[in-house]
Amino acid sequence: MRHLAPALLLSLSASLAQDWTEFRGSDKQGRSPATGLPTEWNPNLNRNIVWKTSLAGVGWSSPVVVGDRIYLTSAVPVGGDEKPVIDRSLRALCVSATDGKTLWDKEVFPQSAASAPNIHRKNSHASPTPVYENGRLYVHFGHQGSACLNAEDGTTVWSTRDFAYKPVHGNGGSPVVEGDLFIYNADADSDPAVIALDKNTGKLRWKFSRISDAKKKFSFCTPLVIEVNGRRQLITPGSGVVNALDPVTGTEIWKARYDQGYSVVPRPVFAHGMIFISTGYDKPVVLAIRADGSGDVTDTHIAWKLDKFAPHNPSMVVVGDELYLVADNGVLSCVDAKTGTVHYQERCTGPISASILYADGRLYLQDEKGLGVVVKSGKTFQVLARNDMTERSLASYAIVGDDLLIRTEKSLWRVGGK
Repeated sequence: MRHLAPALLLSLSASLAQDWTEFRGSDKQGRSPATGLPTEWNPNLNRNIVWKTSLAGVGWSSPVVVGDRIYLTSAVPVGGDEKPVIDRSLRALCVSATDGKTLWDKEVFPQSAASAPNIHRKNSHASPTPVYENGRLYVHFGHQGSACLNAEDGTTVWSTRDFAYKPVHGNGGSPVVEGDLFIYNADADSDPAVIALDKNTGKLRWKFSRISDAKKKFSFCTPLVIEVNGRRQLITPGSGVVNALDPVTGTEIWKARYDQGYSVVPRPVFAHGMIFISTGYDKPVVLAIRADGSGDVTDTHIAWKLDKFAPHNPSMVVVGDELYLVADNGVLSCVDAKTGTVHYQERCTGPISASILYADGRLYLQDEKGLGVVVKSGKTFQVLARNDMTERSLASYAIVGDDLLIRTEKSLWRVGGK
């Protein structure tokens, strides 16, 4: 990595104006106002690599950035040997954004191999992304538990393992913080639910039982809080149904059904008065749903559908009137968000799970082999650059200042153009 002179360190620290406080960023939908992000990088040539830091264990949570600090989670094998069946330490860590050095590294929960269900080959035991708010870091390990940490030093404010459930393929969806609540989906293989805890104590505030016709109940989605006609809605997709809940009480406002769709992963996005979701396995369909309904809106509020090259895993992004989505096979689509009219569908990456990032007129995509592809936004497909990190990658991008953060299987990279 290139040597970081003191003047450069000061410049980097001063540039950290754009925080990235949860999964998909502070706007929650994969968009950033940052400008001057790099379009080209190459670790082998040390091109635009500010620093690289090794990460112990395995975790596909995305980085969270606040000021000059970066927060992550990881599952570290006890004894240091990664095997399919082994005890692990579920950890949260903080690294310096200026040089990548670890500032603190704390165990949140021990995980016994005997009680940890098997995970999918594309999952990890630390996949949910933390949430930062007002000096606190909220971390979530799905069925293994949740905790609130002091972001300054990693000390525990509260932790709970009281709301365990039986997952399929391990943990996945990230939590959200809304008002005084910490909320997450608990879509187990039976009795799926949405759970809200008091963010100050970790005590249960409400639990919503998700009911649908889907035979396979498990899903891994991250909810999204929106506002419609002055009313807050918690949009929470699960197997066979997307529910809009009152985030304060957990009561249902509306729902839309999609039959047998399961293992729903992409986080919803919201624009033009509509929620955009993808309905999961085995055959995903993108639905545009008007969000001003009440009760069962399946037959009244679905504005359009798209069933070709819909994503199983990557979350979508809306920029202006265009909705961008990438299928897991790497085909990128640009669609009119209001009508569903397809502008293009083009092969863009290899197999991909990470969500799309938009910033400064560009779309950033990172595939599972570590290939980063930069595409110009607009109705015409135009690739600006292809950048190979040469290491497996399933986590989504984050932004620190005007640089990118890229998490690969073994490392965290800060990539910048200056």
